[in-house]
Amino acid sequence: MLCQFSFQNYKSYKSETTFDLQATCIPEFSDSLLKGDKGSALLPVGVIYGPNGGGKSNLLLALSSLITMVVKPIHDLEKNRQNMIIQHQVGYAPFLFDEESRTQPTEFEIFFRQGKNEYRYYLALLKDEVVSESLYWRAIGGKKTGTVFERERSEIVLGSKLNKASMNRSVNPKMPYLSFLAINYDIPVIAEVQSWFESCIVRSYANPVVDRQVMVSKNENVQKQIIQALNDMGIDMTGYRFDEGEWQLYTQRTVHGRLYELAFDEESDGTKKLIAALPVILLALKEGRLVIIDELDAKLHPKLLRYIISLFKNRKLNPKGAQLLFTSHDITTMKNTVFRRDEIWFAAADENHESEIYSLYEIRREDHERINHTAAYDKQYLEGRYGADPFLSNMLAGGDWT
Repeated sequence: MLCQFSFQNYKSYKSETTFDLQATCIPEFSDSLLKGDKGSALLPVGVIYGPNGGGKSNLLLALSSLITMVVKPIHDLEKNRQNMIIQHQVGYAPFLFDEESRTQPTEFEIFFRQGKNEYRYYLALLKDEVVSESLYWRAIGGKKTGTVFERERSEIVLGSKLNKASMNRSVNPKMPYLSFLAINYDIPVIAEVQSWFESCIVRSYANPVVDRQVMVSKNENVQKQIIQALNDMGIDMTGYRFDEGEWQLYTQRTVHGRLYELAFDEESDGTKKLIAALPVILLALKEGRLVIIDELDAKLHPKLLRYIISLFKNRKLNPKGAQLLFTSHDITTMKNTVFRRDEIWFAAADENHESEIYSLYEIRREDHERINHTAAYDKQYLEGRYGADPFLSNMLAGGDWT
């Protein structure tokens, strides 16, 4: 499970930026939190709002870029440990609106849980080469932190969990040492970290091609789950069939006792998106994966978006701690009946084209108190009170805080 992600000098983000899925001490939706016997509670969902060009997508791209850096060399050599990998690969670029940033490293740091341990992984890149890298671990709820390895350019220091005598420390400067170890050795601590990175699902529905990338399962139970979910969303479908000869997916409906088929391309855009997204979402819920989706709300009715969010916030349906991180323009879903205050984030760019992010929980009212959990989040956002939509704040009149 993702706890926290920090980065700097990436696309529109110049300064260090931190996105946090560690739950704050607020009362709403406490039963939806991901809790274990030890360690702090984590959030099952995080959403980022903001204007076009504010940096919403770049935040997800930064996280996706780190995942790609680690996973791609492993996949290229077919050394992955996960049976099913769904990755939208992303490169990286530094902040380009000043001359200094172009010559500075792009830095990533991620804090996550896998099994009974917590890991903190750091990677700094400059001109496609690794300039610094480290991996630390500790037991969940523990206070003592152990070093797995530390790297500065070509100098690598190994921790006690690695066999210093047999470990090769000579690695391609463009490859993360974490990937190198995963490819060449069978080390439990590395395998656990590798499995977490490989389990992450990255999708961008800003790309229309993604709507057509459908994961078709031959497992009858999986098919029933997908059909049931579609039915729950109000889409009357009784089954589907993939014709390998035509390489075409057909959806099925029963009308007056007779079965009819419709080619996937003939479905509405919203239905096609659901058929493409649901297998991914159900896989994440089944296996406890992190799902990163840009523009999840595109082509979806708000009620369907809320349904997807509710799947991750229901502990009975999400027993293994799957998490959903997505961007959205759908203000109608920005409700206190849908999200906790610490699950809502905003991205905005300043006059220097530098992006920043902050959560609704962090915002203070004019009386220096936090936004009330009973407030009309969508209304106050449209009035410009959260600072992430300056255009609307100039056009709409203000109102009273609640």
